[in-house]
Amino acid sequence: MHPILIWSIMTVLEKLAALREEMRREGVAAYVVPGNDPHASEYLPTHWHEMNWLSGFKGESGTVVVTMDQALLWTDSRYYLQAGIELEGSSIELMRESDIDCPKIPDWLKAKGQGLTVGVNPEMFSVNDFRDWQEKLTIKSVDLIKRIWTDGRPAIPQDKLYPYSADFAGETVESKLARMRQLVESQKSKDKRPWALVISALDEIAWLLNIRGNDVAFNPVVVSFVVLESDKCTLFVLKEKVDTVAQNYLDFNNIDVRGYEEVYDYIHSLSGTVFYDGARVNEALYEAIPEDCEKVNTKSVILIDKAKKNATELEGERRAMLQDSVALTRFFRWLETEAFAGGKTQTECELMDKLHEYRLMGENFVEESFGTIAGYQGNGAIVHYEATPEKCATVRPEGMLLLDSGGQYLDGTTDITRTVWLGGDIPEQAKLDYTYVLKGHIALATVRFPRGTRGNQLDALAKQYMWAAGITFGHGTGHGVGHFLGCHEGPQNVRTDNNPTALEVGHIISDEPGIYRTGLWGIRTENLITVVPMERLEACTTEDEFLGFETLTLCFYDTRLIEMSLMTAEEIALLNAYHERVYRETAPLLSKEEAEYLREKCAPIEIKN
Repeated sequence: MHPILIWSIMTVLEKLAALREEMRREGVAAYVVPGNDPHASEYLPTHWHEMNWLSGFKGESGTVVVTMDQALLWTDSRYYLQAGIELEGSSIELMRESDIDCPKIPDWLKAKGQGLTVGVNPEMFSVNDFRDWQEKLTIKSVDLIKRIWTDGRPAIPQDKLYPYSADFAGETVESKLARMRQLVESQKSKDKRPWALVISALDEIAWLLNIRGNDVAFNPVVVSFVVLESDKCTLFVLKEKVDTVAQNYLDFNNIDVRGYEEVYDYIHSLSGTVFYDGARVNEALYEAIPEDCEKVNTKSVILIDKAKKNATELEGERRAMLQDSVALTRFFRWLETEAFAGGKTQTECELMDKLHEYRLMGENFVEESFGTIAGYQGNGAIVHYEATPEKCATVRPEGMLLLDSGGQYLDGTTDITRTVWLGGDIPEQAKLDYTYVLKGHIALATVRFPRGTRGNQLDALAKQYMWAAGITFGHGTGHGVGHFLGCHEGPQNVRTDNNPTALEVGHIISDEPGIYRTGLWGIRTENLITVVPMERLEACTTEDEFLGFETLTLCFYDTRLIEMSLMTAEEIALLNAYHERVYRETAPLLSKEEAEYLREKCAPIEIKN
C-alpha cells in the first residue's frame, strides 16, 4: 500500500466543484483522472496521486470519471470493500469493474451522448490506451488537476540516485547497453538511418543503468526518462538528484545527463526510427516524436530481458529469502510466546512495526517491498487491506491473522503471505478453506509443463480444489517479481486473463491462491517460485523440453489449520520435505531457543496409509 498524505483542506465535494468549473472553461463534458503517472508505474510518487487526492480513495488502482452531474470511481474487486468505506459522503459512485456487467469507461462515456468531448492529461495515458479511447470518443488533451491541486501538492522527488553494484546485479551497464542495442538493431529495417528507443518505465531504467533511488515508496527506483541510441544513452532526471558520486558513475558508463523536463524537446529533435512500448510510454512523449520519423510500437526489449533473472540475481534472491525466513521465524515466535503474555493485546499496526523491527536486523535490508498487510479476522478478507493508527483492529490471542509482507534487500525482493491461527477452537470451515488454498498452492508449485506454456494455462491448477467447493477469488494467482525492484513486475503472470507471455527459465512469480469470507477471515498462502528446467523423464514420448518451478521462499505453514483428511500422501510428503528444508537452511542463523521453536513448527506430519 502506498502512503496517502493529507495534502488539502478542501473536501472531495469542493474538489469536484473546482474541477467542474475548469471543465466548463475548457468546454469538456467529462474529465478522466486515472491512478497513473507519466511512467506507467504501479506505485506512484505522491506528486502524482491525483486520483487519490481527488476522490479520497486510498487504493492503488482506480480511475475517476467526472461529468457535470456525476462522479464515478472504477476499481477492481480487490478494493470493493475499501472503496465502499472511503467513498462514503463523497458523492462518488463505485463502479465494480471486475463484475461482468460493469461497462468499460469509454463505453459508458459514449453512451452519455454522441460527440461528447472528454478531457484527459496525455501524460497519464499510455499510447495504446489513448488510441483505444480515440476510436470511441472525442478527446481533448488538457491537464486540469494541475490547475486545482495548488495547496500542498508534493514535489517530484529530489532524493539522490545511487549506483547499484554489478556484484548484486550480475551484469555491468556496458554489457546491458550492448545487448539492448543488439536487440533493437534486430528489429530495425536494414537502412542506415539513426534510431532511438524511448524508455519511461522506472523499473526498466533502474535495471538498464544499474541505478537505484528512493523516489517511490517500497520501490528503489529513480523518477527519470531514458533515450537509448546506437551511439549514446541519455538520462533525463532532476539535476538535484545527481551528486558527485552519481555523476562520476554515469560519466564512467558514458551516460549523458539532462534535465527531467528536457525529454520532450530532445525527443522532438530525433530523426530516423523511434521505438517505444505503447503500453508503457505515455501519449505526451509519443506526440513529441517528429512526424517524419518512423514510429515503431513494440514490446519493450528491456521488459522482456530483465524478467529472466541471471544466476547472480537468483542467488541473491535465495539469500534474501533466507533473511526473510529468519525475520518471520522470530516474529511468529514473539507472536506466540510474548505478544499476548499477561493478558496484553496488540494492534495490527503494532504487529507491522514488530515485523519491520525483525526485518531491520537482516543483512542488506533496505525497506519493505510493499506496505505490510496485517489483516485480523474480517480485515483479512479485504484483499489489499491497509491498517493505519487511526483505524486498525485490536488483535487478541484468538481467531485468524493474515500476514502479507515483503522486503527489499540489496540481494533481492521478497513477498510472502502466511495465515495463522492465534487461539481458540478452529471452525471446521476455516480448516476446509485453508486446506483448499494449500492444496492449490502446492499444485501450482509442483507442476511440470512444456516450454511455451503461458501463466493463464496454469491458473486453474491453483483454483481447482476451491472451485470444486464452489469458491473462487478475484485477484491474480501469481505476479512477476523484480530483483531489488518492483514487487509486481511483468510481463509474466498467472491469472485468468490471457497473457501471451510464455513462462521462461529465470522468471520469478508468486503463487498465492486465497479464500475470503467477508466479516470472518481471509486466507492466503504465498511463496515466490522461479521457473527452472526439468530433467527429462524416461517415459516422455516427445522431444519437448519441460519446465517446472523451484520454491524460493522459506517459511513454515500453520499445520494446525490443515484438514488432514483432504491431503494426499504425496502432498504431505512434499510438505514435510519443504519444512525439513526450511529448518535445515534457517536454523543455523537462529538462537538455540528460536531454532527449537522452528523445529516444532517444521515437525513432520505423519503419513497414514
